[in-house]
Amino acid sequence: LETHARHTLAERRPFTIAIPGGSVAASCFPRLATLALDWSSIEFFWVDERAVPPDDPDSNYGMARALWLEPAGVPAERIHRMPGEAADLDRAAWEYADELTRVAGAPPRLDYVLLGVGPDGHVASLFPGHPALRGEQPVLAITDAPRPPLRRLTLSLPALTHAARVVIVAFGAAKARVVCEALEDHDSAQPVARVAQGARR
Repeated sequence: LETHARHTLAERRPFTIAIPGGSVAASCFPRLATLALDWSSIEFFWVDERAVPPDDPDSNYGMARALWLEPAGVPAERIHRMPGEAADLDRAAWEYADELTRVAGAPPRLDYVLLGVGPDGHVASLFPGHPALRGEQPVLAITDAPRPPLRRLTLSLPALTHAARVVIVAFGAAKARVVCEALEDHDSAQPVARVAQGARR
């Protein structure tokens, strides 16, 4: 991450990153907060967010704020929080897509996407067999996730795979099967496989 960010910043353009919650945040963010980077030139987006307020313990933004953004002193204007608690999630998805496009271009091309993966093969809030996997807009509203909370916002499959670099982090033996499938089965319909095989790098 540090090398890629420095290379991008040397080109005198902002570095755009989309980050997750969950085990990746808990394990990686404290270390990432110590990197010697110019945080005023890095634009933070989220890969997904649950429909909870930003101060809720389940908020991906809240975890990032506590473990990375505040310790690193990231300026508020560089933080693009997904408003997962919005009553109208469809409108929130469109507005977030507009913000993403304003910063990362049309269609948006993030410099770096950091993802976790579930034992079921889901990434962001894109779950196996869910209609959202066919979504073409950069940001999607989910109202019927197969696990709670049912309501979420998520980057779409095209938004993830269009990034300059995608990094998928998986912890534990329970995720070994889906990671192996993502690497080896080119016919896999698992979200993690579709991202890994569709990503530019």
